[in-house]
Amino acid sequence: MEQSDNQALVKRASSALAEVDSAVWTLRFDLLSDPNRLEILLCLHRAPGIRVGDLAAALGRSENAVSQALRVLRQQGWVSSTRVGRAVSYRLEDEIVHDLLHWIGARHG
Repeated sequence: MEQSDNQALVKRASSALAEVDSAVWTLRFDLLSDPNRLEILLCLHRAPGIRVGDLAAALGRSENAVSQALRVLRQQGWVSSTRVGRAVSYRLEDEIVHDLLHWIGARHG
């Protein structure tokens, strides 16, 4: 391979870094790599508007553990919450996460 071919490949490769925000995707994959958060997202995908207590029951986890994970997901804008009296329900909001869940095989109810 000639020097100019190498330079063209280097330029082409480095241009890929400018097209994708790798920090955002690293965070996205980091959040998805946690099994607890992923399972919460899968449940929200299938049952939007589920209350925390019902979500905890579906997952077999404590409400406190589920609430802590939901707080992280809400801070990232992935889920939203709605309060009605004392009950808080959650739904998946992030379209990219929604699409990623479909890619891994998640379906709607």
